[in-house]
Amino acid sequence: MENTPLYFLNNRLEFPPVDTASEDGLLAVGGDLSPERLLLAYKNGIFPWFNDDSLILWWTPDPRMVLFPQKVKVSKSMRKVIRDEVFVLTQNTCFDQVVDYCAQVRRKGQDGTWITPEMKTAYMDLFKKGHAKSYEVWENGDLVGGLYGIDLGHVFCGESMFSLRANASKFAFIKMAQELGERGYRTIDCQVHTDHLESMGAELIPRKEFVELLQGNLRTGQ
Repeated sequence: MENTPLYFLNNRLEFPPVDTASEDGLLAVGGDLSPERLLLAYKNGIFPWFNDDSLILWWTPDPRMVLFPQKVKVSKSMRKVIRDEVFVLTQNTCFDQVVDYCAQVRRKGQDGTWITPEMKTAYMDLFKKGHAKSYEVWENGDLVGGLYGIDLGHVFCGESMFSLRANASKFAFIKMAQELGERGYRTIDCQVHTDHLESMGAELIPRKEFVELLQGNLRTGQ
């Protein structure tokens, strides 16, 4: 199979059609991380993911990992954690700290972080404009876990999560899914498959279905 030619973005606020992405989901290179471009990307099923020493890379994988909130799986052990009120959940109280922890906490099989200073600045801008949000997990007054992402109205695009205590990020993910489900959100975008996400109820769907669902949700949700 021939490699798909790279599409280089310029100053114009646009992306190529998602079905022109390479087999591994790479759609375009370059551009910027302005709030306008980021929102356009997320509304079309595209997200940035790159290292500090590379150009901005834009991805739209097929299939796409999503969680339908009503399908979130809560294990017996997690039901006990929730019932015992081990943790306290808040929203948007320390977005910058959550992003910092997501960048700093080491993960198995991961060398470094894709959350560069440029990326943090971009998501802070979105947060200040009301398009990004964080969920924080506290234990005895200490920040021990959380996650953040882009809020599009009826779709929440999860970006990253961290945990300094066992089950803290699971707690955030479950409580977020339950809350968004109650508020009518139909989809949580998890981007790519991991066994951890699958164990919590996330599933793979075709990119075409995800984009149609995303755009349909935006029409009814905004």
